[in-house]
Amino acid sequence: MMYFNWKSEVEKRKEKLINQTQEFLRINSVLDESTASNDKPFGEGIDRALTHMLSNGKDYGFSVKNVDGYAGYVEYGEGEESVGILCHLDVVPAGSGWTSPPFSADIREGKIFARGAIDNKGPTIAAFFALTLLKELDLKLNKRIRIIFGTDEESNWRCVDHYFKHEEMPTVGFAPDADFPIIHAEKGIMDINIHYRSQQESNSEVELSFFKSGERLNMVPESAEAIMTGNVEDLKQIIEAFQAYLEANKIEGTYEHSETQLTLTLIGKSAHGSTPEKGLNAGLYLAKFLSNLTVKGIPTFINNIASQFHGDTSGVRIGINHEDEISGPLTVNVGKIMFEKDKEAMVGLNIRYPVTASGEKVIESIKQFSDQNQAEFELLDHMTPSFVDGDHPLVNVLQEVYQRQTGEEATLLAIGGGTYARSLDVGVAFGPMFPGREDVAHQKDEYILIDDLMRATAIYAEAMYELAK
Repeated sequence: MMYFNWKSEVEKRKEKLINQTQEFLRINSVLDESTASNDKPFGEGIDRALTHMLSNGKDYGFSVKNVDGYAGYVEYGEGEESVGILCHLDVVPAGSGWTSPPFSADIREGKIFARGAIDNKGPTIAAFFALTLLKELDLKLNKRIRIIFGTDEESNWRCVDHYFKHEEMPTVGFAPDADFPIIHAEKGIMDINIHYRSQQESNSEVELSFFKSGERLNMVPESAEAIMTGNVEDLKQIIEAFQAYLEANKIEGTYEHSETQLTLTLIGKSAHGSTPEKGLNAGLYLAKFLSNLTVKGIPTFINNIASQFHGDTSGVRIGINHEDEISGPLTVNVGKIMFEKDKEAMVGLNIRYPVTASGEKVIESIKQFSDQNQAEFELLDHMTPSFVDGDHPLVNVLQEVYQRQTGEEATLLAIGGGTYARSLDVGVAFGPMFPGREDVAHQKDEYILIDDLMRATAIYAEAMYELAK
C-alpha cells in the first residue's frame, strides 16, 4: 500500500496555500438580494466568490461547471463513481467590533482573520488545494472527486436544492464544515411557528400591550422586552417585584417608566439553537416573571408560554421528548416570542430531534398541542436527520486517515447542527475544527490557525486519495 508524506507536501506549498486563502477571504460573499439577478441569484458578492473558485479550477485543468449561479463544481479523476466534497462560499454578515477589517484577511499570531475564515471559505481552499495536490502528484484515481461549491448555506440551502435537481448525487462524500474527527449523525431540524389566539383580561388595573424576544429561531434570545400600562402604584409594585426576581435568579435587567407606562427589559445569555441548555432564554425568563404577578391583565398566552416552555429544553411538557444513544435528546429552543395587544401572539420554535425519531410524529404531536391550546401550527422548514453507520467504508477510511495523520483516536460524533452532509445520500461532516479549538464561527474576529489550515489540507488530500484510488 502506497503512503505519501502528505504533511510534507503541503509544507512545501505553504506560502501558496496562505496566499490563496487570503485572496479568497478578501471577497465579501454575504447574501445580497439587492444585487441578485437571474444568473446571480444571491447577489454580486457571492457570484464573485463562485466565479473565483471556478476560474481557479480552470487554471488547474479541472473539469468545471457553473450550475446557473446557484452552485458549481470542479472535478478531477475518472470512473463511474464519484466522491463529493461539499463546501459553501457564502458567509454570514460581518457585524461590528473587528480588530481588523473583516474582509482584509490579516495575519496575526499565526492566524488568518476574516469573516468565513473557519466557516467555510478557509476549509474550502483547504479542500481545493488538496485536490490540486493529487493532480500535481499525478496520482491515479479510479473515481471522480468533485468539489461542490454551494452559495446559500447560511440562509435557505436553495443552492443544493437546485444543484441536486440538475446534477448527480455523489456515491459518498463529506462536508469540511464542522469538527474533526468525524460527525456521522446530525439531528433532524425543524422551525415552527405557533400562533395563539391572544386572550387579554378586560377591566384590569394593569395591561400588557407588547412583548418581544428573539430575532432568529436558531439562537437563544439574549434580550426580551415587555411594555405594560396601568396606574402608578401598581406599576411601582411590579418594578419592586422585577428587581427581586432579577436578584433571585442572578440575571440582569432594566426598566423605564412614566406615570402610566412601564417598560421591562431582561438580559439573558445567547447560545446556538442546537444547545439551548447552554443559554439563558431572556424571553422565557421574562414570561415567567409576568406569569408570577398577582395583578390581572397578563394574557393567557404569556402564562401558557411560561408554563409550557420555561425550564424545559427537551419538550417534555409539550409531549415531544425523544432520545437515543446515537444523537442524544431532542432539544427545543424558543427562539421568538411576539405579543402585541389585539394583533399577534406567536411563539417560534427551533427543534432538533434524534436521528432515530420520526419527524412526522414530532410534527403530529405539536399539531395536537397547538389544537389543545386553540393555536395554529405553521411548519416553516424541516430537514430530516443525517446518519451514516459507524461500520460504513466511508467512515472507516476517514477514521484511518485521521488516526494516521494525528495519532489520535477518530471517535464518531453526533451534533444538533446541520451541515451539507445531510444533503448527501451517504455523507458525513469531516473537520476543519480540531478537538479543543475555540469555535469562532459567526463571531467577530473569526479566524483560522495557519497550522490547522495546513493540517486539514493534508488530511483532506489523503482522504480524497484513499476514497477515490
